[in-house]
Amino acid sequence: MREKVKEALEKIRPFLQRDGGDVELVDVDDNGVVKVKLRGACGG
Repeated sequence: MREKVKEALEKIRPFLQRDGGDVELVDVDDNGVVKVKLRGACGG
């Protein structure tokens, strides 16, 4: 599951970076809950 989430984030990362932001994968728990940290322009 974690690898699939990473792949999905890599697909959207260029769009976020284009606007001055980024995304970091924090955790994927056993229930499939994904936690990310938005950075830069996306942080708010």
